[in-house]
Amino acid sequence: MAAATTTPTGLLCTSLTAQTIHGQEREMAEAAEAGADLVEIRLDYLAHFNPATDLTKLLNACPLPAIVTYRPTWEGGKYDGPEEERMAVLGAAAAAGAAYVDIELLAADKFFALGVKQRAPSTQFIVSSHDYETTLSAQQLADTLDRMWKVGADVAKIANTATDIADVARMVALPATQPGPVIALSMSERGQLSRILAPKFGSMLTFGALRKGAESAPGQPTLEALAGLYRLKEQDADTPVLGVIGNPIAHSKSPALHNAALAAAGERGCYLPLLVDSLPGFLAAFDRDDFTGFSVTIPHKEAALEACAEVDPVAASIGAVNTLVRLPGGGFKGYNTDWEAAVDAIEMGLGGAGTLSGRSVVVLGAGGAARALVFGALARGASSVTVANRTLSRAQALAESAGVQACAMEEIVKGSLKADVLINTTAVGMHPNEDDTPVPAEALSGYACVFDAIYTPLETRLLREAKAAGAVPVSGLEMFVGQAAAQFTLFTGKEAPVDLMREAVLSSL
Repeated sequence: MAAATTTPTGLLCTSLTAQTIHGQEREMAEAAEAGADLVEIRLDYLAHFNPATDLTKLLNACPLPAIVTYRPTWEGGKYDGPEEERMAVLGAAAAAGAAYVDIELLAADKFFALGVKQRAPSTQFIVSSHDYETTLSAQQLADTLDRMWKVGADVAKIANTATDIADVARMVALPATQPGPVIALSMSERGQLSRILAPKFGSMLTFGALRKGAESAPGQPTLEALAGLYRLKEQDADTPVLGVIGNPIAHSKSPALHNAALAAAGERGCYLPLLVDSLPGFLAAFDRDDFTGFSVTIPHKEAALEACAEVDPVAASIGAVNTLVRLPGGGFKGYNTDWEAAVDAIEMGLGGAGTLSGRSVVVLGAGGAARALVFGALARGASSVTVANRTLSRAQALAESAGVQACAMEEIVKGSLKADVLINTTAVGMHPNEDDTPVPAEALSGYACVFDAIYTPLETRLLREAKAAGAVPVSGLEMFVGQAAAQFTLFTGKEAPVDLMREAVLSSL
């Protein structure tokens, strides 16, 4: 193997996906300007590629060290021609002095058997393996890497698909166990942790797309996000990890808000989106002291309560947790920062502190956020609270536990039950389904205030139609910022930069 021990970790790379030579040359320049350390020249993306002239032209034009990849269709690429011609091109790239040449494990025996006649002294071979359906077992991953070293890899690259975020734990554990540099990446949205935290776990590089829509593999963040939002270059093995646990999670602006606050406060942590199907499964897979705290959103707030070693009394009364903070001895303490932020926003809309007292309230939904809002309305003196949900039994269960009323969602939709304040905690109307609303316009007359916990978009259809009906509309933005500010203090022990956090959310929208 080439001098693997000197290879740095966490290099930032982007794949060139343009279909023309000139297009890839433009992308090279963009990548260099965006802070990439190297680029992957994807020859298989080129619509018309002439090996005799185009390979040298691309390498000479590249302002950064280059990985030359000519991925065949049988490994997820676009090349479908003769293997001998493909291997000849890869051999020519090695002779021409490309920093790295990528050869698939399934073709490596044949490639190396042919011999590399004029391999440049600086060229290293990446032997790669991709699985676009699943993640191999720990033993299968170890065996695959062993085969890579034996066949002649200078760098071993293994990319599997995470069907559950717990799969990522097997992938990120690989670099520390190997004798040479490893690129270990989990594809899919569930695998983003492996890409964002590549330096922390010792992966030689991570891939970022030049822009949204230009991803060369599922789950790639953009170069801009990796370099800026996630502070990739500041990470090391001791970087604390925080994040927001939910499903769905791609819409969340929590990473924008919290990472901006962490940077402003001089905190080293990296806060990332975590698409989680099973909360206990995720917490078990990443039971590490450096995974220090989490925000929790739909649909895991009630499961988070069960996962805690300790629970704040208010969160216990609510029956839902939206914040997990790791305890010194292990496990998590659970808090709920939703309720106060939400009712503060509602009272601000009604005219100020104390204005919820004596008002009647309808809460739509029966999940963790609904529990927090029912608790908050009662705590601020609401005269009555009614819970409505599509599944009546869930509304009845919440209402019974809180000592309030329940009704079928149809009663609210038809306008047969009214109140002073309408609170929506469901996801109806959230991006990308902005045309949806939980309550039609004709049923909104009579409400003094309508609060929507959704903040993407800032003005939902529900709020727009509520305003037209004469109600004061209150966006979920202030609740979101308020609950996040309280979380920040729990995570760091520092006062939250609330104005900065609000601006970070607005900028990201």
